Amino acid sequence: MAALDTTIAVVTPENIAFDYQLAGPFRRLPAYLIDVLARWMMLALIVLVMWLLGGLISFAGLSSYLLAATFLLYFVLTNFYGTLMESHFNGKTIGKWACGIRVVGIDGGPIDVGRALLRNLIRVADLAPYAVLNQVNDDVPPIFFLPMGIFGLITMICTRRMQRLGDLAAGTMVIVDERNWDLPLTRIEDPRVAALSSYLPQDYRISRSMARTLAVYAERRHYLTPMRRREIARKLTTHLIDRFEFRRDIDPDLLMQSLYYKNFLWEPSREPIDLGALAGFSPLAKDVAEANPRVPEPSS
Repeated sequence: MAALDTTIAVVTPENIAFDYQLAGPFRRLPAYLIDVLARWMMLALIVLVMWLLGGLISFAGLSSYLLAATFLLYFVLTNFYGTLMESHFNGKTIGKWACGIRVVGIDGGPIDVGRALLRNLIRVADLAPYAVLNQVNDDVPPIFFLPMGIFGLITMICTRRMQRLGDLAAGTMVIVDERNWDLPLTRIEDPRVAALSSYLPQDYRISRSMARTLAVYAERRHYLTPMRRREIARKLTTHLIDRFEFRRDIDPDLLMQSLYYKNFLWEPSREPIDLGALAGFSPLAKDVAEANPRVPEPSS
């Protein structure tokens, strides 16, 4: 019998794959219980403040309004707590943060409000079937239910991405958050890379996904042909050329290496960069002239 594989590869439109470790039911259950506790604590705190205010102003008939407000707050916290947290805090709730997991789209990207709302609204179906607690203890009112979560558990076991019903509907999955992920440093010896990196805007900051892309590209480019390198790099740098106001004929492979060098290898304490390595070439579009030579294509 083959071992259960909890790792899934997500391929970006640029044909670069990232591996994510999926969060199984036994890791998601503690996160859910922590979130339940957090919601009840929020509800208790809000209700306590409301009762204190009600006692101070002694408003006639306030108790009935407070009871209605309590049920309304319970509904809002139950259905929208996860929506707001996951859509604004990188797919994490308090419980997910404590357990080191987060929600992402099946493409590996962050989720928006719509998908977060959909997966949280369908949670009631994932928690089915429900058992009435007075079947166990006659003293418990019949309005209290115990969610069994069998439907959600079955769908998680049967799907490749360990998705419950809400995840299947919203196109999301839960992964282990890689807090200690380290970038593999690749040595770059081409002097043109450092020279070109000096033309990159000082205030440009790369995203986490771009950092992964640069790391994978720099590590694997040696296994690609020059033509394949430029094909992949061109897809990744087309929008950056316009943003940096670079000339159109710049070598995309050289630009990718320069981005990697600038963000991961460059140190201010190093010796000044030799701009002569570009042989008089200026990557800026405003400096384009007939006499300016093109950057030599990198050797294989």
